Amino acid sequence: MNIHESVANTPQQAIEIYPDERSKDTAEVIKRFNNVFLRHDPSELKDLVAENCIIEKIASDPEGDRCVGRDACVALWEGIATAPGTHFDLEGVFAAGDRATIRWRYWNGEGRFVRGVNLMRVSSGRIVEAMGYIKGG
Repeated sequence: MNIHESVANTPQQAIEIYPDERSKDTAEVIKRFNNVFLRHDPSELKDLVAENCIIEKIASDPEGDRCVGRDACVALWEGIATAPGTHFDLEGVFAAGDRATIRWRYWNGEGRFVRGVNLMRVSSGRIVEAMGYIKGG
């Protein structure tokens, strides 16, 4: 099943969803999360992020770098969402059960981009885990 929904001032966001209620709920949370970055508006983050959320950040350290807890995770994502001159293009979103995959392209303020993916886990309508990876090259 595909959901296509227009977002004001943003490109269409298409999410491929496994056809069950839990997947639909996960897709809705991820759609709202993606809108934070597409609209450069982090106001919904506190409602989307669980108190015990863990982000494994994109880092050069093979063991990763982590943010633990709602405040730390929201602060990281707020900074990314509001960075001047940057924007995200969604390349694909898939939701199944409590998991989602977000493929994206991030454009920096100098017109260059990096491609990456976030592996997300949602519980009780909130993001509890996010792991980010970028394409090397």
